[in-house]
Amino acid sequence: MKKENIIKNNKKKDIKEESESSKAIVDKKTITKEKIKDMANKFFNSIGFPIIIGVLLFLKTIFFYQNTISIREAMDKDTVLGTIAFLATVICMICALPNRGRTIITIIVDILLSVLLFADNVYHTYSSSVLSIAQIMNLQYGEEIMDTLPMLIQAKEMIYFIDILLIIVLLCTKFLKIQKKAKINWKKKVAKVTVGIIAIVLFLKIDVDFIDKTKEDPFNKDMQVKKSTIYGYHISDIESAINIKKQAKYTTKEELLAEYEDLKENYDEKYGKTNYDLQGFAKGKNVIILQLESIQNFVINTEINGKEITPNLNKFINENINISNMFMQSYSSTADSEFSTVTSLYPMENGMSYSRYYTDTYDDIFTMFKNEGYTTSYMHGNYGFFWNRENVYKRFDVENIELKDSFADTSENIMGYLSDELLYTQAVEKLKNYNMPFVSYIVSASSHTSFSLEGLQDRSKVSIDVGKYKNTFFGNYLEAVNYADYAFGVFIDELKEANLYDDTVILLFGDHNGIDMYNEEMLDFLQEKNPDLTDTDIKLNYIRVACGMKIPGIKNINIEKPVSKLDIKPTFAYLINGDAGVSLGTNIFGRKDFICLNNERIVTSRYYYDEKWYQIKDGTEINLEEISQDERELLEDYYKNMRRELDISISISINNLLR
Repeated sequence: MKKENIIKNNKKKDIKEESESSKAIVDKKTITKEKIKDMANKFFNSIGFPIIIGVLLFLKTIFFYQNTISIREAMDKDTVLGTIAFLATVICMICALPNRGRTIITIIVDILLSVLLFADNVYHTYSSSVLSIAQIMNLQYGEEIMDTLPMLIQAKEMIYFIDILLIIVLLCTKFLKIQKKAKINWKKKVAKVTVGIIAIVLFLKIDVDFIDKTKEDPFNKDMQVKKSTIYGYHISDIESAINIKKQAKYTTKEELLAEYEDLKENYDEKYGKTNYDLQGFAKGKNVIILQLESIQNFVINTEINGKEITPNLNKFINENINISNMFMQSYSSTADSEFSTVTSLYPMENGMSYSRYYTDTYDDIFTMFKNEGYTTSYMHGNYGFFWNRENVYKRFDVENIELKDSFADTSENIMGYLSDELLYTQAVEKLKNYNMPFVSYIVSASSHTSFSLEGLQDRSKVSIDVGKYKNTFFGNYLEAVNYADYAFGVFIDELKEANLYDDTVILLFGDHNGIDMYNEEMLDFLQEKNPDLTDTDIKLNYIRVACGMKIPGIKNINIEKPVSKLDIKPTFAYLINGDAGVSLGTNIFGRKDFICLNNERIVTSRYYYDEKWYQIKDGTEINLEEISQDERELLEDYYKNMRRELDISISISINNLLR
C-alpha cells in the first residue's frame, strides 16, 4: 500500500512539475512575444520606421524604372542619384515631425507613392508613357479603363504593395499600435525643426532643378523621367498643368503664321515634287476614310498556322495602294488619331484635344471637303458622350453625325460598341441616301482592347487558329483583328452591292497600337518571322499601323517612305484640288522623308530618333562623331523641324491661334 501511495505521489509530483514546466514555457513564450511586440512598436514609432520605408520606396522606384524607361537599357546613373536625393529629402522632412504624426505620414507617403508607381507602371505597359495630371479628366471613361486593367496588370507588380499590406494586417491585429502623443522634449524638437527646415530648403532646390530638367525635353516624357526622376516628372507635370500657357511658344496668330509659312516654304523647297502625278484625281468622287481600331501593320500579309490573319485587308491593300510605313502620332487614344487626321496637327496627348480643347478653331478636313461641294458625315458605333465626340463633330463642319443611337439595329454589341459588321452594313444604307459626292469618316471598334470579342454572337466569324497563343492577350488580339477583317470584307461587299465601290476613294488606317511594345507573345511571334529582330524594329513595330488606299484607276502602288496621320488632310487636298489650310503634314505622294510623333520621336527613311539616333536597317546606334558633316547636319535638320512642328501645333491648341 505504501508503495502504491509513493508511486501515486510521484505521479502527482511529476504532473505538477510538468504543469509548472509547461506554464514556465508558456510564460516564457508570452514574455518573448511581448518583448518582440514591444520592440516592434518601439521601432514602428521611431525614426527608424520612415528610414526603412524610404529604402523600400527606393527599391520600388528602381523596380519601376527596370519595368518602364530602362526595360531594354542600362539605368541612367543620374536617375538613380536623383531618386535617392528626392526620397532622402522627403524622409528627412518626415523625421522632423512629432512621433505620432511621423508614423502616420510615413504610412500615407508609402501608400501614395506606391500607388503612383503602380499606376505609372500599368499605364506605361499600355501606352509606353507615364501618367499626366491632365488625365484626371479621363476618369469619366472609367468603365472602359477598368475593362482593360486585368489584361495589363502583372503579378510582379504586387511588389509595390507587399509592405503596405503587412502594415495594415499588423495594425488590424493590434500587433502594432501608433503611439499616442508624447511629452514635448524641447531639445529634440529644436533638432527636428532644424532638420525639417534644411529638408524643405533641399526639397525646394530639388523641385526647381527637376522642373528645369524637364524643360530640356518638353515633349518627351521618358527623357523627363530619366533626367528628373519619376517624382520630379510629376512635380513638373503638375506645375505645367497649372501654368499650361507657358508651354506655348507662340502667343499671337501673326507670329504663329510667320513661323508656319517659313516651315512650309522650307518643306516645299525640299520636298515639293511628287513621285506620282495624281493631282485632282479624286475631285468629284465619293470619299470614305476608315479608321480601324488597333490594327497594327505587322498583321498585314501575315499568316498564323497556315491562314492569313487579315485576308480581306490584304486583298484590298495589295490590289490598290499599299502604304507600308504609316505611323501613329501619339502613344495614346483613338480620339488622338481622329484629331490628327481631321486637323493635320499633333494631338495634345491623352485625348485632351477632344476633351479640353474641342472649342478651339481648326482648319478641319470636313470644312475642306464642304468647300468643294461634298456632303460630310462622321460615323462611330459608340454614344456621343464618349471622348466628347458629339460636341467635337458639331464644332467641325459635319452635316451628318451618326453615332450609336442613330443606328436602327443595335442587336449586336462587341465590348460595348456596335459590332463592326452592324456598323458597316448600316453605314452603307446611310451613304446611299446622301447627296453625292460625299465624304464619310467611319471609325470601327470591335478590335478594341481587351480584344475578348465579348458580345460576338457567331464565333465562326473568327477564322484563324492562334495555336499556342490561345487565351493570351496577344492571341485575343489576333482573333479580334481577324474578326475586324471579316467585317471589313462585309463592308466592301455591301459597297459593291450598293454600286458605291468602283467610283469611291477609300483610305483605311489603324488608329494606334493594339499590343504593348514588349508583349512576350508578340515578340515570340515577330522573332519567328524575323530572327534578327532589333530593339529599333520593336519600337517601330509599336507605332507602325496598317494603311492602304484605293483611288479609282490607280493600281499596285507601294509607298514605303514614312507617312503619318498628319499627311491625310494635305493628301486629300492634293487629290481634290482643295485648300488644306494650316496643316503640318504633307502630301503622301510627295517626297518628304520623315515624320514625327508628339513625344519627340522621329522616323525617317533611314533613321529612327528616340533620345538617340539609330540606323533602321540594323538597329545600331549612330555615333554623331563618326559620321560625315553632311549626314550630321541632316540629322540636326530633322530634329530642328520636329521641334518647330511641335511648337507650332501645341501653340495653336493652347492659345487657340486659328480662331
